[in-house]
Amino acid sequence: MTGGFAAASAVRRVGETTWVGEIAPGWDIGGNADGGYVLAIAARAAADAAQRPDPVTITAHYLSPGRPGPVSIEANVVRRGRRFATVQALLSSADGPVLAILGSFAALGGYEGPERVEADPPQLPPPGDCVLLEPTATFPPPFMGRVELRLHPGDLGPAGAGGPPRVRGWFRFPAGEPVDPLGLLVAVDAFPPTVLRTDVPAAWVPTLELTAHIRARPELGWLRCTFATRFITGGFLEEDGEVWDSAGRLVAQSRQLALMPRG
Repeated sequence: MTGGFAAASAVRRVGETTWVGEIAPGWDIGGNADGGYVLAIAARAAADAAQRPDPVTITAHYLSPGRPGPVSIEANVVRRGRRFATVQALLSSADGPVLAILGSFAALGGYEGPERVEADPPQLPPPGDCVLLEPTATFPPPFMGRVELRLHPGDLGPAGAGGPPRVRGWFRFPAGEPVDPLGLLVAVDAFPPTVLRTDVPAAWVPTLELTAHIRARPELGWLRCTFATRFITGGFLEEDGEVWDSAGRLVAQSRQLALMPRG
């Protein structure tokens, strides 16, 4: 499967509750597909089952690594209301279950209500003054060639340097492909782990659970992203994320629970 995100996350319905797709090569980190990308494949099938185009809240539990190749998605509507439809789905490969999700879907953009926002988009240098992550044979991984990430220079440094568990930067898809609500599921899991610059020994940390709240369809252009961790305890860490669009509007939030390496 070639092309951008939309092509790489495409699914096809083959039964009443069954869809098929493919984990495309090149969307991986150390041989395992990026978790947000795999979530987007499952969410695309679930949105079709829901007959609602956009995830509003979605929770994913990662059961095994996703590797390139065909996958199937079994998606069942739990409840269909006037505005929201809730769907549970299981994405599997030939090796077994990979990802289980539960999500509520709707058509974003048709509702306007009162707003009160007590936060601001992260302060970032212009994209041209940030550091572009480009894939290499080792690090950064191949996935970085499928998205365009530019990191805040202040959040870079050698692993274990003792910096704060935080990462900020810009996100977009290459070649002008717009980021839709399904693409936001990739954005919330695209950045390097917050823990890498701390003095806590860690490598790439696997995600156990990821929840994303999609607030709005983003405007065209770069997305401002920030991720932070406050607690590294008991062999786990949390990572809280915010994604803001080019109009300065919060379009997505996320929280994931990741595993710390043992020893």
